[in-house]
Amino acid sequence: MSLWERAYLPEILRGLAITSGVFLRNMGRWITGKKGALTTFYPEESRWDYAPRNRGKHVLVQRANGKPQCIACNLCATVCPAKVIEIEAGFDPSDVAHPKFPLRFEIDYSRCVFCGLCVEACPEDAIRMAKETPGLPAEDRHQMWLTRDEMLGWQPQRDAAKPYPGNGGDPGNPADKGDEADKGAR
Repeated sequence: MSLWERAYLPEILRGLAITSGVFLRNMGRWITGKKGALTTFYPEESRWDYAPRNRGKHVLVQRANGKPQCIACNLCATVCPAKVIEIEAGFDPSDVAHPKFPLRFEIDYSRCVFCGLCVEACPEDAIRMAKETPGLPAEDRHQMWLTRDEMLGWQPQRDAAKPYPGNGGDPGNPADKGDEADKGAR
């Protein structure tokens, strides 16, 4: 280092000049009403410079009975470029309309690239992405795994455009067919 650099005082003054310049520029923007370094009160407000195409955190859509709309077809896991989605399928013979369901649905957010291909590939529109991302950064890698229960309970969403046959309208249930025949005869 040169004598000038070893003195430290010129470098301290240079640093203060940069900091003061940024402060005064932001203060000038704030006074004139232009966008600058402004405080955003997070859950109530969203940042003005937040990306409009931000996809956010994954959410599993629920049916009317609270079960996941996912049919465990593994298309989202297949199309994922980072291979971060793991699905274990279960079978429920009592549900005639959708006998397959996910026993385990996990996403590793430490490797997810938030591309949205899983949402596009889903034939049942069972997975969506919500813009808010609470608690996403974590200090431990094991806390970055998002489970099925978290995706169902974080921001519960239901799809009103897809009425699923439930207990009162299951087309595979013979008892319901009799009810439907009675309704048609009335």
